[in-house]
Amino acid sequence: MKKLPIGISSLERIVQDNCVYVDKTAYVQRLVEGGAFYFLSRPRRFGKSLLLDTLHQLFAGKETLFRGLHIHPHWDWSVQYPVIKISFAEGTLGSRAELERRIRNILRINQEDLGVTCADNEDVAGCFADLIRNAKAKYGRNVVVLIDEYDKPILDNINNSAIAAEMRDGLRNFYSVVKGQDANIRFALLTGVSKFSKVSLFSGLNNLNDITLDSRYSAVCGYTQTELEQSFAEHLPGVDLGLVRQWYNGYGWLGERVYNPFDVLLFLERGKEFLPYWFETATPSFLVEILRKRPFHLPDLEQVRMEYKMLGDFDVDRLHLETLLFQTGYLTIKKEISSLAGVPPSYLLSYPNHEVRYSLMNYLLDNYLTDTPHDIGTVRQALIDQDFVTLEQRFRALFDGIANENYRNNNIAQYEGYYAAVVYAFLCSLGMETQAEVSSNKGRIDMALRFTLPDGQKRAYIFEFKMVEGTEGDGSAMRQIKEKDYAAAYRDGQHQILLVGMEFSEQVRNLVGFEWEKETINQT
Repeated sequence: MKKLPIGISSLERIVQDNCVYVDKTAYVQRLVEGGAFYFLSRPRRFGKSLLLDTLHQLFAGKETLFRGLHIHPHWDWSVQYPVIKISFAEGTLGSRAELERRIRNILRINQEDLGVTCADNEDVAGCFADLIRNAKAKYGRNVVVLIDEYDKPILDNINNSAIAAEMRDGLRNFYSVVKGQDANIRFALLTGVSKFSKVSLFSGLNNLNDITLDSRYSAVCGYTQTELEQSFAEHLPGVDLGLVRQWYNGYGWLGERVYNPFDVLLFLERGKEFLPYWFETATPSFLVEILRKRPFHLPDLEQVRMEYKMLGDFDVDRLHLETLLFQTGYLTIKKEISSLAGVPPSYLLSYPNHEVRYSLMNYLLDNYLTDTPHDIGTVRQALIDQDFVTLEQRFRALFDGIANENYRNNNIAQYEGYYAAVVYAFLCSLGMETQAEVSSNKGRIDMALRFTLPDGQKRAYIFEFKMVEGTEGDGSAMRQIKEKDYAAAYRDGQHQILLVGMEFSEQVRNLVGFEWEKETINQT
């Protein structure tokens, strides 16, 4: 059985250690034959570094590594190109001076590898240009430039706009060399998480072909369903592929949907347990800072409509929450919305999968919406047991436990959607199938929650949230559920339907009304 290449971004190591390699060289062939200057944005842990290393070994002519792969019979192995590899993946940089010191070190390593020198090692842009020119002169062929994590020095400082701007300006100066040296470059690819607007980081680098939303390259990183089932067949016996797809698939860039490779590898290696492997590799603390400045109704993340321009309209002094969530992988494109002729399209975005929805809501519940521990297990069991007394008690305790400072110092508790957002995040964090803002022919259901018990019995909970004046509920939440007949979409003869109306008061800062009702299954 082949090994799992966990944490390995070197093609040579994968081949030598007899690890599974998902062959992406058909995409590589299309890239190198179709152009010379490219940009690709993908979330962290998505295989960008391995893609760059594959290109590195290809242009370096390492023929033995490609035997049996798609590109092997289509490549001239007698030709070798000098390759410059630049990566900001390691460590964290906190100033422009640290950035330039790191760049000088990267350029020094490339000079040693290629056996060339720069006239002035202190001038990072000048040295980079010298490196390209001198490598071409020595090897007699145009140079390949591969840049990994091009934006990490900026993203590491995204909550400090002054330092982030310094990093952006320093990188813009450095990357402009790729444009100035285009006559000496055979191929260039920049990869990273974010896509900064062209007027900021890329103002001097306008010759890049951005393939981020090119449907032909949607699966250039990540694993498709077919790749998962074929390449990892030896590791899949006994695995519920439907659940794997629900948890880890769903990322889309206008083409075929893919799995996050990190999730797949850790899932298979760690006993096939469904855990948030990718989410736990980094904490999205930047989200909390942005949300504190601009409250956002969290249930709206279920369906976010964005114009084409907004997907890449990002800069250190103009942070759009939806754009950042898309670029970092917490939201993904679900479908393209057709537009008028001659007008750029818009897109509908949502969570890619269960892992992201479950983990993100847990994180925001703990770090943004509340500051109290949450008894998730008790609430989950109450839903299973239809124990509405406990359910009401736990929700009241949830809001009772929110410290007064959270109301005084955090304006999120003052807007009407706050209570619904807390309940939404809390229910999502249970790990059950949840849907918010569900459209019906008579309106929009605030939230629906469904699950199947071990004996096969299916349940559907329908929630409606209302803000009311005063200190008592008025029954308006349950009344709306019935008047709009929100349960109609779930009367399929299989689900037991449970209706829950919850009413909140800003004066009381808690529930003032809690009603519930069961519908029996109609088998006729």
